[in-house]
Amino acid sequence: MTPDQYCQDKAASSGSSFYYSFLFLPRHRRRAITALYAFCREVDDVVDDNRTPEVSRVKLQWWKDEIDRLFDAQPQHPVTQALQSAITGFDLPREYFIEIIDGMEMDLEQHRYATFKELSLYCYRVASVVGLLSAEIFGYRDRHTLKYARDLGLAFQLTNILRDVGEDARRGRIYLPQEDLQRFGVRETDLLQGQESAGFYQLMAFEAQRAREFYQRAHAHLPDTDRRAQRAGLIMSRIYERLLDELEKDGFHVLTRRINLTALAKLWLAGTTVWHERRRWRRAPPDREQSR
Repeated sequence: MTPDQYCQDKAASSGSSFYYSFLFLPRHRRRAITALYAFCREVDDVVDDNRTPEVSRVKLQWWKDEIDRLFDAQPQHPVTQALQSAITGFDLPREYFIEIIDGMEMDLEQHRYATFKELSLYCYRVASVVGLLSAEIFGYRDRHTLKYARDLGLAFQLTNILRDVGEDARRGRIYLPQEDLQRFGVRETDLLQGQESAGFYQLMAFEAQRAREFYQRAHAHLPDTDRRAQRAGLIMSRIYERLLDELEKDGFHVLTRRINLTALAKLWLAGTTVWHERRRWRRAPPDREQSR
């Protein structure tokens, strides 16, 4: 199995919404973003699949060392071998990869967040930085696109947090800020025991609105000149915003069940997003796609 095939299998088997956005990219960008996604899955699995924090720390340190080897052109893992051409072809910064691993380490050390400001640092490391790397791979002209990528990543992570409240609670993790729980009168024990309290719906609706505001901010930052290059992010946004709609439509019963979109629904959303964006491109003046 080649490094690229390893990454492709890793991405396809995850069933992630991100995979469907990759399908519409040019081949060289698709290879790079698939390798980046596989890297994120590898380091995330270190935390989720290991019950012993000490073992996870050792493995995450190995990945930090592997990033050093990657940037010294001596990668050992199939994922970093596949990333080799991406870091040179798209000038991806080493510090961003370390930042992602630092975010995974936060999951070993911190299972509660007192304020949204604290949570924002976690979201930045595990999601916004991925968005910034993705923007480099997709290509852009206007640096406002980096603000779009940062805020869109945060919106994605907030959506994931809302979807996974019950699953995370069963692992002893509560990502919803403690200040928000107190505001709506929701106790930690309610979440840990899977019991919906009187204020739980209001809490979730508040957090969902916060996520929507980050989607809105992200789209406001994206210049028209970069919409075509960033179409994969627009596809992901459409899928994730639909997921947020479904969570709300279901009444935010996330403590006892996990809401997901079907593969067919994701593919349909991806296809219709591309169709709408192409109509928009045809109405715009001719412009040649570039990347940094």
